[in-house]
Amino acid sequence: MTAKPYLTGHYTPVADEITATGLTVEGTLPPELSGRLIRNGHNPKPGVTPTHWFKGSGMVHGIRLRDGRAEWYRNRWVHTPALDGAPYLTEHGPDLTASVAGTHVIEHAGRLLALCEANLPFELTPELETVGAHDFGGRLRTAMTAHPKVDPVTGELHFFGSSPVPPFLTYHVADAEGEIIRSVEVPGASAALKHDFGLTRHHVVFIEGNVTFDPAEHSGIPYGWRDEQPARIGVMPRGGDGAGRIRWFSIEPGNLLHVGNAYEDGLGRIVLEGPTVDAEGFRRSWNWWVGAPGRGSEPLSRSFNRRWVVDPAAGTVDEQIIDDLPVEFPTLNEEYLGAEHRYQYAVSFPDDGGYGEYGIVKYDRVTGARRIRRIGDARLPSEAVFVPAAGATGEDEGYLLTVVSDLKQDASQLLVLDASGLDRVAAVHLPRRVTAGIHGSWIPDHGPDAAGTDADLG
Repeated sequence: MTAKPYLTGHYTPVADEITATGLTVEGTLPPELSGRLIRNGHNPKPGVTPTHWFKGSGMVHGIRLRDGRAEWYRNRWVHTPALDGAPYLTEHGPDLTASVAGTHVIEHAGRLLALCEANLPFELTPELETVGAHDFGGRLRTAMTAHPKVDPVTGELHFFGSSPVPPFLTYHVADAEGEIIRSVEVPGASAALKHDFGLTRHHVVFIEGNVTFDPAEHSGIPYGWRDEQPARIGVMPRGGDGAGRIRWFSIEPGNLLHVGNAYEDGLGRIVLEGPTVDAEGFRRSWNWWVGAPGRGSEPLSRSFNRRWVVDPAAGTVDEQIIDDLPVEFPTLNEEYLGAEHRYQYAVSFPDDGGYGEYGIVKYDRVTGARRIRRIGDARLPSEAVFVPAAGATGEDEGYLLTVVSDLKQDASQLLVLDASGLDRVAAVHLPRRVTAGIHGSWIPDHGPDAAGTDADLG
C-alpha cells in the first residue's frame, strides 16, 4: 500500500517524545531572545493513518532560548481524548474535547493553549505537558478558532467559534485576564469554512469563501468547494450591538485560509490581505492532504496574495491579486495587528512556474518590493514568527524565527533571520528532524521571576 503523502518526506511523523538540553548554536543568539518558540502540527501515533492530514493528532515542539543559549528542545503530543481514538461525534452530539489540538499554539493571560478550530482549546504547561481542555470557566460553549487575535492595545483576546450547523458563527472576546466578557451569535453567516478572520481597531472582519460544509466528503474533514456558495466579507463593528450591524459584501470566488492583516485606512475603508486559492488551487491542495489522485510529490501552492478594499460608504469592494509568488502562512510584527503596516512575511512555495525551492519572503507594501531568502534544496521552513529587537523603533527591527526541516541531512534547525534584510543571524541545531507543522508562537519571558520558571528542567 502506497504511503499517504502527508506521512512522507517533510511530513513523516516522529515516533516518540524526547527532551534534549544544551543545544549547539552557530552564530550569536540575540540576548532579547529569552523565551520559548513553540510550534504545533499534526503527528499521528505510530501505526495510525489518518484519513486527512488535519485528522492527525497534534504534537507541539518547543525550543527554550535564554542568555544567548539554546537550553532545551522537547516535543510532546497533546494528550486529548482523540489521541486515544475517542470520536468527535457521539450519540449526544459533538464532543468538543475530542480534539486533535494540532493547528496552533498561543499564550494568553498566562495560559498556553493548543488549538484546533473544531474543538475547545487544550491547556499545556510551560514544559508542554497537557493540563486538559480549557472552557474559560464554563463560559465557552462553542468551538474556538485556531486563529484568535490579541489586540495589541487592549490585550483582549478576540476569537470565534464556527460550525457547519446553526448557529454558524459565534464571536467571543476575553479580557486581558482571560475572562470571556462577550459572546454573541453573528447573523447572516453561513456554513462556509471560516478558518481565520481580521481584527481592526474598530471592526471584526469575517471571510466566507467557496469552501463550505459538504456531508458527502468522506475524508473526515467535511468541507468542499462549491461554485454556488457565495464568497463574501462580513464587516462587523466592534463592541455594543456590532453584531446587529454587520454588513456582508460580495467578492470574487476564491478561498482564504490565513489573514495577513486588516486595518482601516485614512478614508475609513477596511483593507484586508491574505493568500487565496481558486477552484483549481483548492483541488490540488485538497488532493494532497487526502492522498487522492491528481497530486504531485509536494503540496504545490497556487495561493497568491490578494488585497480587498471595502468601502462601507459606497457599498463597494475593490480587490486584486498583488503578487504572482505562491505563498502561505503570512505573518507580521504583531504590534501592528489591526493597524496599517508596511512589512509582511510569508513562506514561499515551489510551483509549476519555476520557483523550485521553499523560502521566506518579505514584502514592502509601500514600495511594492519583495525579498526572498531561499532555504535550500530539500529544505522546508516553518511559518516565520516575528520577534521585536530590544529597543526597536522601526517596524521591521527584529528577528524571524523559523524551524527548517532538512531531508538530505535528516535533521532540523531553528534559523534566526534579521527581519530587515533576511540575513542569517544564528542557527540552533535540533536533536531530530522536526515534522513539518502549521503554526506557532514566540512566548517571551515576562517579569523578573520568569527566568526561573523552568531552570531546573532536564
